[in-house]
Amino acid sequence: MEKLKIAGGYPLKGTVRISGAKNSAVALIPAAILADSTVSIEGLPDISDVQILKGLLEEIGGTVEFSNNEMTVDPSSMISMPLPNGKVKKLRASYYLMGAMLGRFKKAVIGLPGGCHLGPRPIDQHIKGFEALGASVTNEQGAIYLRADELRGARIYLDVVSVGATINIMLAAVRAKGRTIIENAAKEPEIIDVATLLTNMGARIKGAGTDVIRIEGVEELHGCRHTIIPDRIEAGTYLILGAAVGEGILIDNVIPHHLESMIAKLREMGVPIEAGDDQVFVGPAEKFKAVDIKTLVYPGFPTDLQQPFTSLLTRAEGSSVVTDTIYGARFKHIDELRRMNANIKVEGRSAIVNGPVQLQGAKVKASDLRAGAALVIAGLMAEGITEVTGLEHIDRGYSHLVEKLNGLGATVWREGLTGEELEQLKNA
Repeated sequence: MEKLKIAGGYPLKGTVRISGAKNSAVALIPAAILADSTVSIEGLPDISDVQILKGLLEEIGGTVEFSNNEMTVDPSSMISMPLPNGKVKKLRASYYLMGAMLGRFKKAVIGLPGGCHLGPRPIDQHIKGFEALGASVTNEQGAIYLRADELRGARIYLDVVSVGATINIMLAAVRAKGRTIIENAAKEPEIIDVATLLTNMGARIKGAGTDVIRIEGVEELHGCRHTIIPDRIEAGTYLILGAAVGEGILIDNVIPHHLESMIAKLREMGVPIEAGDDQVFVGPAEKFKAVDIKTLVYPGFPTDLQQPFTSLLTRAEGSSVVTDTIYGARFKHIDELRRMNANIKVEGRSAIVNGPVQLQGAKVKASDLRAGAALVIAGLMAEGITEVTGLEHIDRGYSHLVEKLNGLGATVWREGLTGEELEQLKNA
């Protein structure tokens, strides 16, 4: 186990290049299962979730190569091998294997997904969609069994807007017989990215990015080459970081349209921001105004940026209210920020942040991916040294974090833990 050490108080400046979208990558890679020839995906982030998915595709017989951020998948020898345990348990997005394997093989056995613990995140809408397409779905000894003699198109209304369910139903439906209509579909950019890949493979999809997606099933899909979109959550994290401790940071390889809700809130706080075609410049603010944020489905303020934004709000004058309507339990970072002298209290689905305060370096633990990003930003703002453990969460979504931060002028490094420190963590 390792810890990340951050020497706070250094102003950051320069250019940082954003990696490919983690939330696209974890769906694009399983989508390659549906093809009958080689699929190449360019620009993938070098993160642990991508490596885990590479291993899972190899387990079911795929030939997979990954280098220089490009993955090549030859799915021609894949078989519907059960994946009840092992790597499946290490990431939430393993559920995309259900839709992809059901679409290709008409059967799958997938262990219940793992990933960050953010409270209940049921897959009932996924199952509803699979059953509507003609599959039987059972939970047997902690694994989901999916079986279908054939898949037939259906009209499916999602009771809640779900990115995962929208993509999973798309994956299963593209090779079903007839037309599938997904109503109340999620509209995130990652859904458009997956639909673009599937279309390049020969799928017939209309309406991706709207709340109604129409799919005409096809008998087979072929290989193709696809370039992933930039990661809007990583870009948003660096926007927040630039606002918090930057003296002028240029964020390269972004789609500013994907960041409109985040940019609007930063400007409301008093942060100067200039957006170009594929770059965003964030300048230093003279002072920060308190603002309220409420997470919503896209194009609203993203839940994945709620935690990093909370760290920035400790610098704002007055009281800010952060409300998470997506994951009400996504406040595990608050206790860690309090260790660093933050003045925050949680009331139900909201956190009230009082500022400004000077954060102090402390030993803290990342409970999930975006909580880790929040603590890194807090460490950069703090006086003294901050030690962050739980790096396995951060590694799931931020490619080359240490190198990128140090390239901007930060003083950040990774260290191994001693045996005594490991025991202390176990007993904490």
